[in-house]
Amino acid sequence: MVYRLRTPLKEEDIKELNAGDIVYLSGTIYTARDEAHARILEMAEEKKELPFDLKGSVIYHCGPLMRELDGNWEVVAAGPTTSARMSKMTPELLKIHDVRAFVGKGGMDNVKESMDNKAVYLAFTGGCAALAAMSIQKVTHVYWLDLGMPEAVWELEVKDFGPLVVGIDSHKNDLFLEISKKAKAAYSKLE
Repeated sequence: MVYRLRTPLKEEDIKELNAGDIVYLSGTIYTARDEAHARILEMAEEKKELPFDLKGSVIYHCGPLMRELDGNWEVVAAGPTTSARMSKMTPELLKIHDVRAFVGKGGMDNVKESMDNKAVYLAFTGGCAALAAMSIQKVTHVYWLDLGMPEAVWELEVKDFGPLVVGIDSHKNDLFLEISKKAKAAYSKLE
């Protein structure tokens, strides 16, 4: 199935998605990599409020390349980064915030239990930085630029961002794990 969703996402939006479905997103998404995830968790521990709202949000695992023109930021490239690096922090982040989707490449490890009925993982093909940039209408805001351009949180307005493949759905189905099992079974038959 193909879905066109608008952020902020509702619980019903993600519950109808199944591993293997195709999704296009429109609305606001936030980039966040390792350092941003760590700061989000640190702020929660310190009982500090985030400068952005993660309720129903989409976090894009991306370290974009930006340029500033006349006081405005412009996206040069915005391809996905490897999501597995954020796997350890994701369960705790989902306990604290109502993030509905994560977008990145390569899948995530040991997160499907924490995504149960709460969130999905959407895979974007690696090497698609130019395609991703074409879907970004504007940079609305940047947070935590002190972390550096790739680690800052960029608030992006997107239209038809995708195609994204549901890699892990909210029903604990993991497309990456299934493909890995099938590949191992096929390989063992060759031996």
